[in-house]
Amino acid sequence: MWWDDETIERIVTKQFVANKLGSKAAGRLDQPLGFGENLTDCTYWDWIEAKSKKTFLILSELGLPNHIFELVDDSLDDQDLPFAIDQVARLRLSPSKNDKLERKFYHRQFHYLLRYVDHGVHIDYADDEVVPLDAVDKKHAAGQGHHVDKVTSSNRPGMVFCRCQISLGPGHVSMEELMSEINGIKAVQNEHLLSYWASYTHRGYGYILFTPASEYSLKSLLTTMPSCLKRLDKKARRRAVMNWIYCLADTVCFFHNQGLSHGNIRPSTVNFSKDNLAFFTGFTPFHIHVLGGVEDNKVFDREAYDYGAPEKVRYLPSSSSSDSIHRATDGRDHQPAGFDPQAADVYSLGCIILELLSFLFKRQGRPFAAHRAAKHRAVGRGSPFPDSSFHENVEQVESWMTQLATDAVEKDDPVFEGVEPILCLVVKMLAFYPSERPKACEVKEEIGQILMGSCGMPEPHCLCRSGHWSFGNGSLRHSSSSMQSTASAGTGPVSTQRRSGSQEEGSSKRASAGSGSSVSLRSIKTFLREPGDGEAALRPRNWSQGSQASVQEKRSRASR
Repeated sequence: MWWDDETIERIVTKQFVANKLGSKAAGRLDQPLGFGENLTDCTYWDWIEAKSKKTFLILSELGLPNHIFELVDDSLDDQDLPFAIDQVARLRLSPSKNDKLERKFYHRQFHYLLRYVDHGVHIDYADDEVVPLDAVDKKHAAGQGHHVDKVTSSNRPGMVFCRCQISLGPGHVSMEELMSEINGIKAVQNEHLLSYWASYTHRGYGYILFTPASEYSLKSLLTTMPSCLKRLDKKARRRAVMNWIYCLADTVCFFHNQGLSHGNIRPSTVNFSKDNLAFFTGFTPFHIHVLGGVEDNKVFDREAYDYGAPEKVRYLPSSSSSDSIHRATDGRDHQPAGFDPQAADVYSLGCIILELLSFLFKRQGRPFAAHRAAKHRAVGRGSPFPDSSFHENVEQVESWMTQLATDAVEKDDPVFEGVEPILCLVVKMLAFYPSERPKACEVKEEIGQILMGSCGMPEPHCLCRSGHWSFGNGSLRHSSSSMQSTASAGTGPVSTQRRSGSQEEGSSKRASAGSGSSVSLRSIKTFLREPGDGEAALRPRNWSQGSQASVQEKRSRASR
């Protein structure tokens, strides 16, 4: 139990004090103050009630409740707390000098002088102060470093915070750097983003509280279903997945409306709370390096490669892709002139949506990755890992989508009526050329229409939440004005080459969506990209040969 002011007022009553004092000493509570000299009617209880409840609690804990009368006679009260360690002796806690007892009083007094962290507030705690937070989970969420845990605060019942610990001092992070980082990340606040809530320093460390706290990530969901999701019945779980798709699209849309991009969309940066609320992390350097525990910049970032847009993957540094969230104009992005980070976001979001749709059929994760890698074995020259990326395995991704659309026909739940039109939208999002991908807000609008139309679902979770977002510059990436004008004008596509170590350009087919707005599987066309001599040879082809006949046959069978 934390002894905050409200708790102290509620518990420390006259009866409570009398019980602690014992019957003999309790009689003094109604006597006038010894130093009043008949100038006041104030009794010892009046003084304790108004001025010394905390002091009495400390003395009671030390087994010295009767000593309260001596302190009152010396006109000492709670306003004198905290006493410095060298000043505790003036309290005369024992007949003779007792260093152990004095040290105990010194440390215990801070348990009754609590300062709560609160929303938007930074506190610098003294080393001996008590921080009133309770750790609720020693286990670390997937994708988070070992210096991240979950805590609660008694002044915010029901809320769970993600707490991140940062070493301060020489060789680590300076106080100025910490505050600069805090000012950057606190500029972005929304329930679908891992958002700053409060911060404090204590005993050589800086701590930042975020909300919501992550219970699991999409990366972990692809292999193991968490208990909080498993508890939902089948229909509720399916609707939750569809809501996630809309909420994530809505979040990316709001990023883009502010001229920003996420720049790091992948399964490990899509997280979920204990209430199965979807939210993004990984959109600032702090999220990646500190919360994510990314330290080794020399390790190839396979996840960034697998879920990255083709025009972005070529320029991925051999180390982590963490620079992708910096400003696009600061020269650190390793991206060519004219690169559109918002279009790259749309591509990666399409990959995430396809993973979530696969989850509806319990075919997510390793089966999907193995299917993608079936015909393209190496990530790079000499690599022992199969290439399971979306951008290098277009035909495999296409055949997977065709199978999902076919399987959806056999399902009775109306939710599956939305699978085919969403797949058609994903085809457009995975277009090879950035200029042919839809805008994030177009994706959001179309998904909303599908959920309320084809799926017969009520309004998605975020449909009426426009305008509840707070954005600042922070450390987020800004799309350059020239980049935005290029995208809006619909100028030529960005030519992309493969990463060094891949097969020769043109040896693999690449897909792109057609420009039609129909969401019917039968009307979707894809184009094979074979870059050569600076030009793209386009050959139209039906999405997955034979897919139309297959789906129609399934529908006929189902109707019978």
